[in-house]
Amino acid sequence: MRPLLQATIAYREAARVALARRLANRTVDAEQRAVHGFAWIATSVAAMEAVAAWAETGGGANPLDALVAELAFAETLGQLTGALLMGPAEMLRPADLGLTAEARTLAEAAAPLLDADLAETRAALAAALAEGQWPSETLHDAELDEIRAQFRRFTDAEIIPHAHKWHLANALIPDETVRAMADLGTFGVCIPESYGGLGLGKLVMCLVSEELSRGWIGAGSLGTRSEIAGELIMLGGTEAQKSEWLPRIAAGETLPVAVFTEPDVGSDLGALTTRAKQDETGDWVIHGAKTWITHAARSDLMTLLVRTQPDTPGYAGLSMLLVPKPRGTEDNPFPAEGMTGSEIEVLGYRGMREYTMQFDGMRAPADALLGGKEGAGFKQLMQTFEGARIQTAARAVGTARRALELGLTYALQRKQFGQALIHFPRVADKLAVMLAEYITARELSYAAARAKDAGRRCDIEAGMAKLHAARAAWTAADASLQIHGGNGYALEYEISRVLCDARILSIFEGAAEIQAQVIARGLMAGRGSERVG
Repeated sequence: MRPLLQATIAYREAARVALARRLANRTVDAEQRAVHGFAWIATSVAAMEAVAAWAETGGGANPLDALVAELAFAETLGQLTGALLMGPAEMLRPADLGLTAEARTLAEAAAPLLDADLAETRAALAAALAEGQWPSETLHDAELDEIRAQFRRFTDAEIIPHAHKWHLANALIPDETVRAMADLGTFGVCIPESYGGLGLGKLVMCLVSEELSRGWIGAGSLGTRSEIAGELIMLGGTEAQKSEWLPRIAAGETLPVAVFTEPDVGSDLGALTTRAKQDETGDWVIHGAKTWITHAARSDLMTLLVRTQPDTPGYAGLSMLLVPKPRGTEDNPFPAEGMTGSEIEVLGYRGMREYTMQFDGMRAPADALLGGKEGAGFKQLMQTFEGARIQTAARAVGTARRALELGLTYALQRKQFGQALIHFPRVADKLAVMLAEYITARELSYAAARAKDAGRRCDIEAGMAKLHAARAAWTAADASLQIHGGNGYALEYEISRVLCDARILSIFEGAAEIQAQVIARGLMAGRGSERVG
């Protein structure tokens, strides 16, 4: 594997040089396709590194690991040298970056793998899955493995049996389930023990998010709000704010909500217009509108990004407020004075509900300003981007795993022409490739989490993990639904929900295009080259 990795690293470096030539006289926006294509190339190389490291760490104890790595390498190299999938309708060909000759060189180095017929590899992986065998997932740490096992047991018992009916009813995750999740420590994974949390790292956060999302992305995503709020307060809050809010968040007593996005603004947070101004009492008075706010009604604390300096344009005029609010009910979702809201009906990603919100003189206490620092809101929020994107990658990994499980179960149970579907090569092939992509996305996510836990800046790694895992989740859900055939299109089948849930992953927490921009800008600026490759 290592010689092939070196060849792909050389190809990535050739792509970097080619892009630099293009950008010598052109802007990044003018060369967006080339810029984003380079990001996908770099992400693909990082994914190969992650899966190679995983396979090597196992030391050959599980023979399936080598088969997964072989298939993952073959699929990725085929895309790098042929057409790299950036989206369902977008493929990057080597010629798009002037890399035709370099692609041929890479193809020659990879010829033994690219020219091989991997039908037996795919068949062996599908057969192993049919027998209940899976590739290695141990983290070579008994405590980490037990955390995974604990949350898997919980998900199997408390989430999977109920998730689809909750989804169909557009019901909130029941309060008793939320309390059970809190008892497991879901909401305080990364909050220090001194503030009532578990004091663990982002790798554990990945395990928790992955397993809960395997049951239902809504369950895995419930912890996202606590993760973002906890990190915002831990990194930017005053000691009084930490002492007041972190223990409540860790215990699940306070359910926070992130209130950032506005209508017609999207990813351009510097254009936010919701404003807050202190009155003669010192309280903050809030006016404006927000949209796509997840879990807004059943929450107790808003981390609210507002403009407190109206004469200061862009990010510099933004501040972060910690705004307590009464928890809403089905009959009265927004009981606070000066706040109204309405639900946005969505295809999937249910369990918490999405809302638009309007503020017309809602008040927040004088000490609501995060860290007591005005104009620091965007910088404070940026500190959470890496963790949020790593967690989103983990949610995508869990979703991909569930899609694979559902496709496998259906392929074993459904018979056509006298035999189970899994015995048809096109079905078995889908399962094998889904498995390889799931493992690759998982290991890339873990690599990003380890970088974060090591205290390194990892916006590039986080962006790569999110970019790759979101694609893996969508392709797995789509392939699994195809295995289900017409039944997959019926609402009664769980895969219909998983498909809808998977689609959001390449949009929220920074759309795929935003991730590609972040990755490419960082690498072209010289950041990450010592870590990616």
